[in-house]
Amino acid sequence: MMNCLQSWPEPVVRVQSLAASGIQAIPERYIKPPSHRPLSNSDFSLPQEVNIPVIDFQNVFSSDHRLRDEALRCIYSACSEWGFFQVVNHGVSHELMKGVREIWREFFNLPVEVKQEYANSPVTYEGYGSRLGVQKGASLDWSDYFFLHYMPVSLRNQNKWPATPASCREMVAEYGREVVKLGGKLMKAFSMNLGLEEDFLLNSFGGEENVGACLRVNYYPKCPQPDLTLGLSPHSDPGGMTILLPDENVAGLQVRRNDSWVTVKPAPDAFIINIGDQIQVLSNAIYQSVEHRVIVNSNKDRVSLAFFYNPKSDLLIEPSKELVTEDRPALYPPMTFDEYRLYIRTKGPSGKKQVESLKSPRPCNE
Repeated sequence: MMNCLQSWPEPVVRVQSLAASGIQAIPERYIKPPSHRPLSNSDFSLPQEVNIPVIDFQNVFSSDHRLRDEALRCIYSACSEWGFFQVVNHGVSHELMKGVREIWREFFNLPVEVKQEYANSPVTYEGYGSRLGVQKGASLDWSDYFFLHYMPVSLRNQNKWPATPASCREMVAEYGREVVKLGGKLMKAFSMNLGLEEDFLLNSFGGEENVGACLRVNYYPKCPQPDLTLGLSPHSDPGGMTILLPDENVAGLQVRRNDSWVTVKPAPDAFIINIGDQIQVLSNAIYQSVEHRVIVNSNKDRVSLAFFYNPKSDLLIEPSKELVTEDRPALYPPMTFDEYRLYIRTKGPSGKKQVESLKSPRPCNE
């Protein structure tokens, strides 16, 4: 099935090198249609102070029932209404968060020939990349990235993780361990809020040993014409959930709220959590994966770390039987995550088209 994705359809251009070359105008390939550009009129119809919910996560496990119930209620409302929220007091060391972001900034500032040793292909995406879809002539986003597998352990190949900077591999392993723990706690909260056994969602993903977890480090270089392009086109995340460590100095993530785009203002030392399509399917659309995109900046580059917490890739994912009723029948057919993400790997980011068209033919047979 993956043979349609063996290699990139044309030579890969590193956006960071483009940005560093001193160009004043971005190449045509990166220019978005007028309606998709970041400064379209719809961006200003919400008051600027609107932000996604910020939740004190330590309260979820408080012995004070009032605090716990309130935190769970806030998470439920964020999952069903926003698809996004921030967590503070989440248990991951702030020093580790800062350190891992800095180490990746150092990686992206290495000479291009060092980074090229890790160049990726669309077969696994693992390594140093600059595009997502494999369609020839596709519109491209203004970003480079590094993608690596973390869980299950059998997929972890440390030789594909950068050997430079020296502490990169060790720090990625420690960061992954801590974020996977946080992911497990979030899954419990999500399950309890749906009235399910607290391990339901985790077990649906294959259990602690078998969840799929991977890291994409995003690098958004400075851009001479940020009003014409995007760092990442609108999409909902195809996996289970995403735990994002944003750049602490430069905002860039925008979340769709009705017909507007809200720019997320990262809270200090917070993670940004968002629901992916697989949890939308398992919850029978009680929880919503929401479209988001990334804008770029003319003065500053940005680094963010997206940790994807996914189902084991060959398990069938379908609406939980407990959440299917006569009034709310199953909205989605069973499908493995492997089958599901093939669409993204073929087409690249495309809004919420995929989860909304699950009953249409599968992409590789088009």
